[in-house]
Amino acid sequence: MSAPLKLDDETQDLLFRAARTASEFADEPVAEETVRAVYDLVKYGPTEFNSTPLRIVLIRSEEARARLLPCMVDANRDKTGRAPLVAVLAADIDFHEELPRLFPFFPQAKDVFYGDVAVRDHSAKLNAGLQIAYFIIGLRAAGLDVGPMSGFDAEAMDREFFPDGAHKSLVVLNIGKPAGEAGHPRLPRLEYDEVVTAV
Repeated sequence: MSAPLKLDDETQDLLFRAARTASEFADEPVAEETVRAVYDLVKYGPTEFNSTPLRIVLIRSEEARARLLPCMVDANRDKTGRAPLVAVLAADIDFHEELPRLFPFFPQAKDVFYGDVAVRDHSAKLNAGLQIAYFIIGLRAAGLDVGPMSGFDAEAMDREFFPDGAHKSLVVLNIGKPAGEAGHPRLPRLEYDEVVTAV
């Protein structure tokens, strides 16, 4: 009988079991080519109608970081200031404008399903959330540690980095090379039988 998972144990550990939410990183920059390679892989993760509403702003300059830090809650500000790379991940509420190109099999989807702003807003955030998860796993696959945070003033973040009003900040990621061992022990998770029901 073949193994239930195709990934070897080392890869499973890298992506899930040994990975932790990181607060400290090695003092080494994260190359643009690495982030590009990660995105070029994880962009193939499924979203509704291939909508791909995730938008990413990479905070690389000191000027941008100075604009970012006041948006963070106190508990997240220092570690965000020290991270080699920070990414602000947002949902593009106007993602539907790209659908005729991204989902040519049903170009009417733009108007049929997303004419209502509330529906579009919900879909954008849901599918961008899927893409955020893919992006985190992709960064781990590149050997990077990631510290995802929702502790920030989203309205202030949107004013600073998405002033067009069509993007909604969802998550801030601190990204960098690992700095030694993970700082926190693995916390418990719900078990299969607590989550999964067969009907």
